[in-house]
Amino acid sequence: MTDSVTFDPVTIGVSSCLLGNRVRYDGNHSHDHYLTDTFGLFCRFVSVCPEMESGMPVPREPIQLRGDFQNPDLVTRETEIDKTLQMKDWIKTKIPVLEQEDLCGFVFKSKSPSCGLYRVKVFDDNKKMQKNGTGLFARAFIENFPDIPVEESSRLNDPKLREHFIERVFFMQQWRRLLKTDNTLGG
Repeated sequence: MTDSVTFDPVTIGVSSCLLGNRVRYDGNHSHDHYLTDTFGLFCRFVSVCPEMESGMPVPREPIQLRGDFQNPDLVTRETEIDKTLQMKDWIKTKIPVLEQEDLCGFVFKSKSPSCGLYRVKVFDDNKKMQKNGTGLFARAFIENFPDIPVEESSRLNDPKLREHFIERVFFMQQWRRLLKTDNTLGG
């Protein structure tokens, strides 16, 4: 007789392109096989693509952050069409939806003007670039969900960062389970 182990999959938000969805500006994806083939064995993914979900087509003109790196605008690269309000309006509707998902973590696409967490390019009025920005959706997510573990896809290639992120995600799941079932000092 063998004992079977059952578990509840942990719910993780993920930039849609990392799951292999062709939602990037050029119609391609950035499939992260570690996420889908390894980590995915233990997860339920909530796929999010801010550009496409906010109404931008695929393919589309690339976008970039411009202005003050603390509060940049989201602008198309060549035609300079401001997409900031479009993105912020979508974010206002998406955050309440994500609140209902019981997310225990989020993996963002690195360097993305909507999803990048660290070192996202921001161009000033003279088109001088700095790598110190955060994508508009990523910034809104961490402001609204400060306790949920977040990481960028490229940083998950570092074994120590990946291990730390995974531990925090599963701890979040266990903590929430404890609060639901035994919300006592003894528990």
